[in-house]
Amino acid sequence: TLRFCDVSNNVIQQDAADLLENTPPKIKQFIASNNQFYGSLPASLDNLPKLRQFEMASNALSGILPDFTESFATLQELDVSNQKNDVGFTGPISDNVWRSLSLQILNLADNRLTGTVPSLVGNLAVLEVLDLSNNVLKGSLPSELGLLGGGASLKRLGLTNNALTGVIPYQIGQLQGASVLLKDNRFQNQNTSTIAPLNLCLEREVKEFDLADDTTLCPPERNALSNLYDSAKGAEWTNGSLWLDEYASYCDWKGVTCEDDMNHVVKVNLTNNGLSGRLSESIGNLTFMTELDL
Repeated sequence: TLRFCDVSNNVIQQDAADLLENTPPKIKQFIASNNQFYGSLPASLDNLPKLRQFEMASNALSGILPDFTESFATLQELDVSNQKNDVGFTGPISDNVWRSLSLQILNLADNRLTGTVPSLVGNLAVLEVLDLSNNVLKGSLPSELGLLGGGASLKRLGLTNNALTGVIPYQIGQLQGASVLLKDNRFQNQNTSTIAPLNLCLEREVKEFDLADDTTLCPPERNALSNLYDSAKGAEWTNGSLWLDEYASYCDWKGVTCEDDMNHVVKVNLTNNGLSGRLSESIGNLTFMTELDL
């Protein structure tokens, strides 16, 4: 009985629905990426209880995204990304996908998927890659994203180029060693002073944050003050009110005074506050500061 099928990197032109007919029931890996398969996948796929890997990336598939996990109960890798036509898969992602506890790789990038990222995403405790980039997802991100991969095994969180809004959850900054990719969304609201969580901007636990250089979401003066706090042993200060708060404006941190609409730091006064340690070189990045009193 066939257990492994890899027909990737060819020029096969065939209706995908025909390809998946009469699939051997004990197959473990099915890989058909980088071909010219077209059409829609059946809404109800054959029950393949042993299938671990299903890849049909870089084809010309379209239609509603099937509920793969209902048929593939022990699926570990699902990649149907980068469909070459102008549409790709459409519709929402089934809630059952977020309940698939065995998933390690979920790549649905470069389609036209809609809906939101639900709190159920936190169930994926062994996930290593979640890529939903280049879709039409909207709404705010759930804090449960910080639970992906148990907070330690996730390597990439890709959500670029969607229509996501709201506040970036600080829990994402706790994804140890992960690359967090959130560019080209709508987190920045022109009517508010939206900023990204401090820990994420500083890349203290994540490997990479692709918006770390965005001066609106990650103000460089906030970064400089954070380094001052760390080097001068801020945890031991008499009063460190709001310092290192994930979202509070650095202009509201104890002893910090800002001026003008650009929120430039012009004064830092931390006298009689128990500072020790050393001064961080990053204090030189506070180029508008005219008074420093420690």
